[in-house]
Amino acid sequence: MFEFEVNDMTCGHCVNTITKAIQDIAPSASVEVDPGKHLIRISGTSDSDGVAKAIRDAGYTPVTKT
Repeated sequence: MFEFEVNDMTCGHCVNTITKAIQDIAPSASVEVDPGKHLIRISGTSDSDGVAKAIRDAGYTPVTKT
């Protein structure tokens, strides 16, 4: 599992767009989103770079949480 903070995720549309972008590249991934904390948790894939790229390509700015 890994996490990203996405501060420019501000609404339900953002959540849907980001979730779809992640599931398009990793269909078996589990995506949990907390829009109030601007946090995305992904499990079921180890491709954090690919997920980050998908989020960026969708128009958002992911920051890896440590």
